[in-house]
Amino acid sequence: MLCCCVVVCWLRMEEAAKRWVVKLSKWDPHPSDFSFALSLLPSHEHSSVTRFVKLEDRKRALVSRMLQYVLVHNVLQIPFPDIVIKRTLEGKPYLDYDGLRFPNFNFNVSHHGDYVAIASEPVCLVGVDIVSYDVPRGETITEFIQLFSSYFSCMEWDNIVTAGTSDDVLIEFYRYWSLKEAYVKAIGSGLTEGLNKVEFSHTRWTDISAKVNGKVMTQWRFWLFELGDRHCVSIARVHPISAATSYKRTLKKVDFTEDEYTEGLHLPNVDFVQLGIEQLISTLQKA
Repeated sequence: MLCCCVVVCWLRMEEAAKRWVVKLSKWDPHPSDFSFALSLLPSHEHSSVTRFVKLEDRKRALVSRMLQYVLVHNVLQIPFPDIVIKRTLEGKPYLDYDGLRFPNFNFNVSHHGDYVAIASEPVCLVGVDIVSYDVPRGETITEFIQLFSSYFSCMEWDNIVTAGTSDDVLIEFYRYWSLKEAYVKAIGSGLTEGLNKVEFSHTRWTDISAKVNGKVMTQWRFWLFELGDRHCVSIARVHPISAATSYKRTLKKVDFTEDEYTEGLHLPNVDFVQLGIEQLISTLQKA
């Protein structure tokens, strides 16, 4: 039976474990509306949006930035002008702020196809990755997935190519790929080398576990969710000590007691909440 102080601490930590997703096709902004939404972000973030030519790419970049600022404000109650989000050389975002309510608060974002997602954690590192089950153009599904065969273990590859129809094979491929990307993004390495040594096992895409060189990764937790409309999203959660060197330098705390870490690792993985872009705009406007 858990004591009251442990329950209270757990509930407080749960407040920092967020899973949000935005569906882009529900927003078809007039150019002036898009410009207004962009103006709500700090000026130094504008070029990260406007550098894209296609509107869909600009929408993904804009919503990704908006989600980051709204989530930090929502969880930590930091005034918008005081929120400073930086990125490592590998591109992983992190919050540059002292005196955090949750010393190791971190988040990760992903966008692909019609969705943009963000996930955060109070203790453990978090990685999130969305994939759209896009059918390749100009080549067969077999030709397409073969380009990535070196990133999978023999068992994973066998599960992919024997999944069923060509569409089943494609979906199986994307699910495994999403998990591997979430793994890389959690530690902030930006590297995909050696991913064939990270082998995922699952029971109908639940009870997901992983091994590295045959050894079970006990400090990791993984989840995969279907978003609908031929998209899925994966979540990875791991001990901060696993962070890549450049990312580890940004963390406020790496050495947790066993109890602190265990509480963080075993927090319930909350469901994704779908937000509207209008909600993000409204929150930013109130800054």
